[in-house]
Amino acid sequence: MNRTDAVWAIGRPTIGGAVGILTRTLVYGAERVPLEGGLVVAANHFSWIDPPVLGRSCPRTLYYMAKVEAHRVPGLGQLMRSFGAFSVRRGESDREAVRTMREIVRDGHALGLFVEGTRQRSGVPGPVQPGAAMVAITEGVPVICAAIYGSYEWRLGNFSPVSVAWGLPRSFDELPRGGRGYREASAEIERELRALWEWLGEIHRLGRPRDATPPA
Repeated sequence: MNRTDAVWAIGRPTIGGAVGILTRTLVYGAERVPLEGGLVVAANHFSWIDPPVLGRSCPRTLYYMAKVEAHRVPGLGQLMRSFGAFSVRRGESDREAVRTMREIVRDGHALGLFVEGTRQRSGVPGPVQPGAAMVAITEGVPVICAAIYGSYEWRLGNFSPVSVAWGLPRSFDELPRGGRGYREASAEIERELRALWEWLGEIHRLGRPRDATPPA
């Protein structure tokens, strides 16, 4: 167990436990997450509550990529880095962030990416950026999608329930390295995230039965 794993071992039942209570989080399909080996976790993003919700829902330590502005917030930046988060400069080429992403999965860890690149203000998942596909294809590791539903409505004082649905891990080994392969894989990730998110919408309308299984 490295230092980051130790921080997660403490943070998951404490911070994660508190977030779980505040969001009434239910998780579907977490048993699908591979417990070993390099992995890219591709999630949608609506709210600041998404990172701790996803973190408590994943059985593995997640190394998150987060915008550099968040790392500059006193206290928050230090907390994020203690959990293994690293920064990225949005809107420009950031070779250091790309190098870090590749090293994380190459070392057998799970990389956590909110693949739209920013929070979605429309209330539905947005276009998927190519970063997740690039890492998966160049390093030969699988991608697993995690859809988050309900966090768009969640606010302090309006504790709407939040749910997470995990897809199946999938490989993009058949696709070429480069722009065309990254675009095709990103389109597949986008379709799967949207399907999982829509499935969760139906699950919420049914009262969130605990024994439901996400679509394969």
